[in-house]
Amino acid sequence: MPAVLERVEAVRRYRLASSRATTRELAATPALFGEIRHPSFGQYVLIPSVSSERRPLIPVGILPAEVISTNLNLIIPHATLHHFGVLSSTLHMAWVRAVCGRLESRYRYSAGIVYNNFPWPEQPSPQPLSHRVRGLMAAIETAAQAVLDARARFPSATLADLYDPLAMPPELLQAHRRLDRAVDAAYGKTAFASEAERVAFLFERYRQLTSLLPEEGPRKRAGRRK
Repeated sequence: MPAVLERVEAVRRYRLASSRATTRELAATPALFGEIRHPSFGQYVLIPSVSSERRPLIPVGILPAEVISTNLNLIIPHATLHHFGVLSSTLHMAWVRAVCGRLESRYRYSAGIVYNNFPWPEQPSPQPLSHRVRGLMAAIETAAQAVLDARARFPSATLADLYDPLAMPPELLQAHRRLDRAVDAAYGKTAFASEAERVAFLFERYRQLTSLLPEEGPRKRAGRRK
């Protein structure tokens, strides 16, 4: 307990020294969080804000609300296996590498630039999802669970160990490949020839989703006057 009390006292002093009046008021309750932004129920997806550029994928997590994230991560409250699966895919990783910021050479994931602009596979619509879309989402969820199951086979390994490009377990690699096929299918694709093709596809989809102008049809060639 002495170590805990020492930490609580340090929080009290830190808050009292703040130039922000609201923070100084919080010095009265140094053992409590000043702002609670964590989901109180359900599960959430966790994305590290900085990740090594050596990794082929950012190791995304899906955690229960009882696990408190630090400010070094981004979280998506009440997320599903579908969200986890898409964000754990090679297609999403191609988007990350194209648009994310960098800390030195490491990936710096952000909500405003990377996540909020990412073109998800399903079209936003007030109508119920079609049977086909529900099937594609279910396939992603199944493949996403297989990724989690593959990770669980190595309880003593950290995510840094599992996603090391030189030491990624074959079972986990195969699970991610199956997930990639499920995610690609949700976008109506069977395969991509290169990362550049993935990026071009995503930017075109982004343009379609954000454009306020109607799609242009083929232009008619003007006839020669006689």
